[in-house]
Amino acid sequence: MRQLLLMLALTFLTVKAGAQEASGPVASSGTEEALTTTSEEEVPKKIYVTAPVGDAAAPAIDGNLNDPAWDQVEWAGDYTEFQPDENTDPSVETRFKILYDAKNLYVAFKCYDPEPDKIEKRLSRRDGFAGDWVELNIDSYFDKRTSFSFTVTAAGVKGDEFVSNNGNNWDDSWNPIWFVKTATDAEGWTAEMRIPLSQLKFGDAEEQIWGLQSTRRFFREEERSLWQRKPIDQPGWVSEFGELHGLKDLERQHQLEIQPYTVARSITFPAQEGNPFEDGSLTDLNGGLDAKVGITNDLTLDLTLNPDFGQVEADPSAIALDGFQIFFREQRPFFIENKNIFEMPVSQSQAGETFGSDNVFYSRRIGRSPQGFPSLADGEFVDQPSNTPILGAAKFSGKTRDGWSIGFLESVTARRQAVIDNNGDRRKEVVEPLTNYMVGRVQKDFNDGDTYVGTLFTATNRESLAESVDFLHQAAYTGGVDFKHQWNNRDWYVGGGLVWSHVEGSEGAIQRTQESIEHLFQREGADYLEVDPNRTSLTGTGGNLQLGKVGNGHWRFETGGTWRSPELELNDIGFQRQADDIRHYTWVGYQTLKPDKTFRRVGINYNHWGAWDFGGNNNLLMFNTNSWQNWANNWFSNLGTTVVASQHNNFALRGGPRLRLSPAISFWSGINTDSRKKIRFTLRHNGYRAFDDSFRNYRVSGGFFYQPTNALSLSAFPSWSINRDQLQWISNISVGDDTRYLNGFIEQQTLSMSIRLNYTINPNLTLQYWGQPFISRGRYSEFKIVTDPLAAEFEDRITRYSDQEISFQEGVYSVDENSNGSVDFTFGDPDFSFVQFRSNLVIRWEYIPGSELFLVWSQDLTASGNPADPLLDTLESNIFGDVQPRNIFLLKATYRFAL
Repeated sequence: MRQLLLMLALTFLTVKAGAQEASGPVASSGTEEALTTTSEEEVPKKIYVTAPVGDAAAPAIDGNLNDPAWDQVEWAGDYTEFQPDENTDPSVETRFKILYDAKNLYVAFKCYDPEPDKIEKRLSRRDGFAGDWVELNIDSYFDKRTSFSFTVTAAGVKGDEFVSNNGNNWDDSWNPIWFVKTATDAEGWTAEMRIPLSQLKFGDAEEQIWGLQSTRRFFREEERSLWQRKPIDQPGWVSEFGELHGLKDLERQHQLEIQPYTVARSITFPAQEGNPFEDGSLTDLNGGLDAKVGITNDLTLDLTLNPDFGQVEADPSAIALDGFQIFFREQRPFFIENKNIFEMPVSQSQAGETFGSDNVFYSRRIGRSPQGFPSLADGEFVDQPSNTPILGAAKFSGKTRDGWSIGFLESVTARRQAVIDNNGDRRKEVVEPLTNYMVGRVQKDFNDGDTYVGTLFTATNRESLAESVDFLHQAAYTGGVDFKHQWNNRDWYVGGGLVWSHVEGSEGAIQRTQESIEHLFQREGADYLEVDPNRTSLTGTGGNLQLGKVGNGHWRFETGGTWRSPELELNDIGFQRQADDIRHYTWVGYQTLKPDKTFRRVGINYNHWGAWDFGGNNNLLMFNTNSWQNWANNWFSNLGTTVVASQHNNFALRGGPRLRLSPAISFWSGINTDSRKKIRFTLRHNGYRAFDDSFRNYRVSGGFFYQPTNALSLSAFPSWSINRDQLQWISNISVGDDTRYLNGFIEQQTLSMSIRLNYTINPNLTLQYWGQPFISRGRYSEFKIVTDPLAAEFEDRITRYSDQEISFQEGVYSVDENSNGSVDFTFGDPDFSFVQFRSNLVIRWEYIPGSELFLVWSQDLTASGNPADPLLDTLESNIFGDVQPRNIFLLKATYRFAL
């Protein structure tokens, strides 16, 4: 499934961020030609020669290309279609010109259209990429791996992205200050850009050569054309750019931007009788500052003091029964920008199923919710902080012209204390210590960008830990090296990396780590592991090595192996799902290169995986095949199936023995209608079932997107899933000298719906709403214990409790294993019903470039329903009933000083 989604994502990437290919002879006298070999053919490398504005007046940015300055350079054109039919003539013609002066780059586009009344001018927020658009990519480093992308739609909406890893990463959080206007005439539409050189990064050579590419989206035909052709089977993106010549004597740009902010906040919530901390309301006024300093033309220092992220959309609701943490993407602007420099994935692969979210650096650890919680006596109330403020952070990052990518991040988060009230007597207890986080990253390109080697180091250091938080590590250090080498015109590659970790803490803290869900050194039967209560440190390793082919023809593949040693621990500042894992993966893919009467593109894939632990136990053997289709009518569909031939789980019994799970099969399919339409639909479903029916789950999701006008869009995407598992872990219970691994049959239903409404008054003034009702209900029955965890047949692995052996009264189950009238153990009712509704309403006004005003209303309702009630009744009674939500109203203003 991961591979299928990745394939679709790659398709979209090459469609949008890169609608990236074009070539052919260059007709205009403002261009020259050079030759380069790509794939199996020679493709002319285009060169555009720009000129300085000189004594002429700089062009006025109004969308009308009648300024005399434009007469100093020739039009470039002769775009080539990239999608759907690569290396053919596009339906419409596109041309551009480029000028420059001491401070700016000026770009003019003329997008011809024989039916200008049909030009699609859909409004959206910045980076919406809706309707017709044209794009300019500039590799001012000329490293053939990174570039700056500037896009404008026919409606005048700006889009900007920082492109890295030769087109594999497109970061739309990059928001430079630049200016653009569009206009429509009888020949089509035009665009005029002014891009300050301070927003680009370049060296100090007397005469510059930059990489250059331009993409046009012709909306009606869902067609992409490129100025510089790139064969569809040629890997890479930035490496295939044409060239921009004629840039002489560019002056170093002194970038200094300061952006103070102030925020007024009012919070209302249900008052709790007798609780002095929950009186129903709270107001505050706060402020902070962000700054960006250009140390050189290549490197930037970002600073933030007391940052506020109140306008950031809330995380979607989620619940997990397997005990592992849930990965949420970073949404805070300070950490998103240039995040590609700091990331070091442990084992991402084309095949997937390698815990691809694991990363040495996971920025959401900085400013996380406090990890401690005080113990309360009867009648006590607590004021528990909900977040950990970031006192300050600095980020030094960029890439030099000679191929060095450099990143350094330093952040300090505040000590947080909970206040406990006992009939007016109050005390404080530390729930999060003062913590310093440091990340250092260096990567060097070689061989014209076809090879890179990098290293990363992190350090987490906490102040002397109070007794209330001595379960945390006192210090944690992680690091690693990564590399990739490509050859044969980037068709082939070998890559990978090595990571390590070292954590230090009290004996109790290190024992807690050894026994955590990620490690489980105490597992019964794991003779190669042992909990050592005297240890005060742990050191582990992990890594990945892969070989692949991604270019030159229809066929592609990747094969590799990855490991995480039992002691690897990245979670102080990274993200790691589990340790003690070795696995092999292989992916083979076939893709069409030309459209036909039925399909624009089709891909077919095969994958297989095998996994072992460090005790030599084979835990997984799995095979998959899947396909995705882009139909001639621009619909997308996909389908696939996975056969799990054998599987064992070291973690299912939470410290109990290794458990055999039954062989199983999964399936999925989905369809998306034409994304150009004013109304479009999505439908997906997937299922997973054991051959012996010991577990099965099914999920169906879908929805619609509707844009009745160019300014208004709304969408709703509901999802429903059901999970029936005969072996859902409940608890490990000691009975004398033995342990009972208690499980039950769970019937879990989850229902949610993501709702969005966007109203774009103009490209700089938008109203956005997001809401998600969510309910997950689980009912348990058929209680049992695991007695022979490795038995081949499911019924031989368990012993079921009969009705005579188990009874239920006042929320407690009592178990009499021998039916002798003596209770052997008890456990609480595991049934649950979790209800949540989260929403954000944001009015955003960029009143001048780079300066914004936010008006935000956020709402959060979290409650426990009655598991015995019907699903929809529980959702309705909590969301629309008497339960009062938590409301946050804030007004945030920022002003960017560009000095």
